[in-house]
Amino acid sequence: MARTLSGVPHRPDSLGARIGAALTPGDPPRAVLVGFPCDIGVQRNGGRPGAASAPDAIRQALHSMLPDPAIYDVHAALLEHTLDVGDLPTTGDLAHDQLRLGRLLQPHIDAGAFVVVLGGGHETTYGHFLAYANERRPVSLLNWDAHPDVRELVDDQGHSGSPFRQALLHPSQVAESYTVAGLQPYVVSRDHLQFIAAHGGTWIWRQTLTLDRVAALYDALQPASAALVSFDLDAVDQSSAPGVSAPTVDGLTTEVWLRAAFLAGRTPAVTSIDVVEVNPRFDVGGQTARLAALTVWSALRGRALADARTRNYRSPTTNGWNP
Repeated sequence: MARTLSGVPHRPDSLGARIGAALTPGDPPRAVLVGFPCDIGVQRNGGRPGAASAPDAIRQALHSMLPDPAIYDVHAALLEHTLDVGDLPTTGDLAHDQLRLGRLLQPHIDAGAFVVVLGGGHETTYGHFLAYANERRPVSLLNWDAHPDVRELVDDQGHSGSPFRQALLHPSQVAESYTVAGLQPYVVSRDHLQFIAAHGGTWIWRQTLTLDRVAALYDALQPASAALVSFDLDAVDQSSAPGVSAPTVDGLTTEVWLRAAFLAGRTPAVTSIDVVEVNPRFDVGGQTARLAALTVWSALRGRALADARTRNYRSPTTNGWNP
């Protein structure tokens, strides 16, 4: 028998090693995946509908991937303690479904599992946030996005452009901070920046984002008791992410994006993430869904390494790549 970590054997490089076969509800789960198949908020916000079918597309791409061979044992160990609870059945009542999403996520976050939510439009994030608000648990918010998403409600209803306004104004007042990184000046309103500033938030323009600055944003989260990180695929350049609700010219590179995803997993303060705004209806060859899946893969890889450090375990590397 090949060497194991916590009973997780090395598997041969075959279909049996694919993540789709590895995901099992370990007891207790160390990570949890949840889908939120909704794009009502995108439609209210004037975006291109289609994000409701994203969770399935992301899962298909994720399931075909392999654990990182450089840290196989620790990555596989996390995957074998990852519970995919499937998609939350939506009713068409966005506010109601967001409340239900928060209630579904809350016990997993409370139990210390690393929670990954597959959207859906960016309205997903407000339901995600409610998992903290319902418990009155303070949380820092970090949003990787081309847009600040603090727009006013439409007829008193939330949408894909309003989740962080709703979070910052929530009566629980648990949103301790808000940072949005990757903003594109040609789609950002000055009024929205003033709103963020008035609520103690910060923003970083896409043109100033470097790998070092990405790392600094996560370092700033370390003192936080909890942090929610949102990954809006429209922050990535449309050449790499054409299948989104609102494509972006001159968006983030995949290098910066995936580093941000990896560090979200590796940073202990980050308790949950979501990946939103993938629109399979406008994708090209499934490349945006694969990038979203690689975002999840990178975050889980980071969390696997964070867990390994906690357990004082060092996995051998095969290629020296072990950040």
